[in-house]
Formats: sequence, C-alpha cells, structure tokens
Amino acid sequence: MKILKVAALSAVFAAQFAMAQFKQTPLPYAYDALEGSVDAKTMEIHYTKHAAGYVTNLNKAIAGTPQEKQTLVQILSGVSKLSPAVRNNAGGHYNHELFWTILTPEKNTQPSAQLMKAITATFGSMDVLKEKMSKAGADRFGSGWAWLSVDKGGKLFVSSTPNQDNPLMDVVEEKGTPILGIDVWEHAYYLKYQNKRADYLTAIWNIINWKEVSKRYEDALMKK
Repeated sequence: MKILKVAALSAVFAAQFAMAQFKQTPLPYAYDALEGSVDAKTMEIHYTKHAAGYVTNLNKAIAGTPQEKQTLVQILSGVSKLSPAVRNNAGGHYNHELFWTILTPEKNTQPSAQLMKAITATFGSMDVLKEKMSKAGADRFGSGWAWLSVDKGGKLFVSSTPNQDNPLMDVVEEKGTPILGIDVWEHAYYLKYQNKRADYLTAIWNIINWKEVSKRYEDALMKK
C-alpha cells in the first residue's frame, strides 16, 4: 500500500513538473564568480531562493489560464489585465533571467561600436550613463530596478520601476525593450553592503557584461 501511495504521489509531482511552462536558466557562472562586487552567499540565495520562487509562483498563477500558452513577453505586455500574482512573478522571472546574463566575471568587457555610438549620442559619455543609471537605482524608494532600454523609435533611455515591474509591461509610463537592468531589491546586495545601496551601485559596473548588453541592443533594433 505504501509503495502504491509513493507511486501515486510521484505521478502527481511528475505531472505538475510537466505542466510547468517556465523554468530557470542555469546560472552562467559559479556563485562566487563575481566576488568583489557580489558575494557568493548573496548570489546563491538570490538565484536559488528569490528567483526560483518567482518561477514556481508564476507557474502556479497561470495554471489553467490562457497565459499557460503565452510567452513571457506576451504576458508582460498585457499584465494590466492580469492578477497581481502574475504581474509580480512574471516580472520577477523576466527581470532575473535578464539580470544573470548582463553580469560576468570576465574583466573589462566593452560595448560594441554601435552601442557605444548610441550611448555617446544619447547621454554624452559612458560616465554620464552610469551616473544616470546609478541615480535611478539610488532614488528608487523601496524595492525595484534601474533600466537601460530601447524605445519604439530605437532610442536609448534610462528609467526605474518599482517592485518587479519592467519597461515591457503595459502598466509603466516609459515603455521599451530592456537591455540592462540593475536589481535594487535589498536581497540583491544587503549581505555585503547592508544599507549602502550606493556602494553596490558603484561596484556593479565592474561586472557588467557589455557583450551581452550590446547583443540585446542590436536585437532590440532588429525588432523595430
């Protein structure tokens, strides 16, 4: 009888797993790979607890709804019509999947010539872009994100969103395609920096993966 019960439970879990539409992408580096800017324990907790929770809760929130058959971008584009659980967890999943890729242990990556030209044309210099992004993150009251995005006209802009919102959502004022996002929730930095968010926002630039950001920029332009 016990064997039958275990088998039945295993079948239920297997079915639930099979129905799960969204999954975490494996972290592209070790937890300790970004030490100096992001400590190993923070990265481990951030990835295995916080980000994993968004995926689990998103799949629960869309179970049995039309959103089961939609892409993440499709869900975000119509999120104003959906529940807070879908909005928060879809945003959390998208934002973190982007966040992991735009960080790297590789030193001194550089923007592509095309992206650097756009940064200079829009902001004047890389230093000004960093200042604007860091200010957007520092000024965000409570939890949220700072973004570098491409608008519908192909222009770069800096913005900030609360909680797990992002520029793809139809609920935000400044809409566009994010190419770089900085997480300013306390769980992203508090173990190392405590209340010194500004120090975290300075250190994060040492591990930005400009190769990935450049690729996202060029992909965004292709879709315009």
